[in-house]
Amino acid sequence: MTAPRVAGCPLCEGAGGRVVFEAPAFRVIHAAEEGFPAFYRVVWKDHVAEWSDLAPEARALCMDAVVVVEQCLRDALAPAKINIAALGNMVPHLHWHVIARFGWDPRFPGSVWAEVQRERELKREAAIEQLLPALEQKMAERLATRSS
Repeated sequence: MTAPRVAGCPLCEGAGGRVVFEAPAFRVIHAAEEGFPAFYRVVWKDHVAEWSDLAPEARALCMDAVVVVEQCLRDALAPAKINIAALGNMVPHLHWHVIARFGWDPRFPGSVWAEVQRERELKREAAIEQLLPALEQKMAERLATRSS
């Protein structure tokens, strides 16, 4: 089942961030979220609002992509934790947040939407950002073998 694009939906009308990988059914983007240098989203291309809107095969493909993104973040960055969420309250278009979290990030151990706990550590954020090109290349390679 292919769902139509929806006018006014930011994930139908745009990428939602810097595209790291594009497959026929989904894309992986790096989201520019202040204080979180390794914040990614797996965005399902068809406009569906809920996880259960996908057929079982599509759910498996989507979750496999989420797992690849998580594994690449863990392998390259050794974060304190990976947060995975599919809320869709603000943008009711199916997408998964996959976020590497560090003990020094501004809101840790709370969620990325929690109150700020500490000031940003710009040098540490920059060090993570330096690792992203190689991480994203590996991520794209691994996703390409699973999504074709």
